[in-house]
Amino acid sequence: MSRREDAKAERRERIVTAARDLIRETGDTGLSMRAIAARANVSLSTPYNLFGSKRAILVAVLGDIREFHDRFERLGVASAVEKIFQAVSMSVDFYVDDPDFYRTLWAGVFDMGGKEVRSALSRPERDAFWLALVNAAAREGALLPQIETAALLRALDLTFGAVMHGWVLGTLSAEELAPTMGFGYALTLGGAATHAWRERLADKALDYQEQLATVTRRSAAA
Repeated sequence: MSRREDAKAERRERIVTAARDLIRETGDTGLSMRAIAARANVSLSTPYNLFGSKRAILVAVLGDIREFHDRFERLGVASAVEKIFQAVSMSVDFYVDDPDFYRTLWAGVFDMGGKEVRSALSRPERDAFWLALVNAAAREGALLPQIETAALLRALDLTFGAVMHGWVLGTLSAEELAPTMGFGYALTLGGAATHAWRERLADKALDYQEQLATVTRRSAAA
């Protein structure tokens, strides 16, 4: 890149880092462009010139989604159903590795005024990724042919959102997050599964149930 492009890229990175740090530190996704510019040590016009809107900055802040896809592509060969659970587990890993940031982000999703955050998270690429996983499970014969995969994905998304809501409210700990999510997914997928997969998904639900019981026993002993 030219020196000018290098400087522009460096300012963009400073703005993204500033926004992420402010979200983590303030516990608020409703940041002003003025606060972001001040934290990044750039003029107020710079975030607008480089991104155009606060939503675009939020999308850039969620750039670790690219890292998520890169990691996912490097996973070993697995059945389509197992890939769904792998993707869920990886998502939870991102959240618990940076809880201050992601809890704030999800709190913004559930806020009535959090339209920009919901828009940044609910992008077509994200829906296409998860729908592709569910469609692959259907093609492999894991799901009943009469089940609409888009409707099933909607049910899985509602499960995901409910679990994240529990985490935001503090009714679920970080340790409970992954097994609770897995348990809900196993039960939902099990209801749509073919006979050959129903028992496997029931076993998976029982595994997650035991993980939850272990967390409960550990908490009680602490």
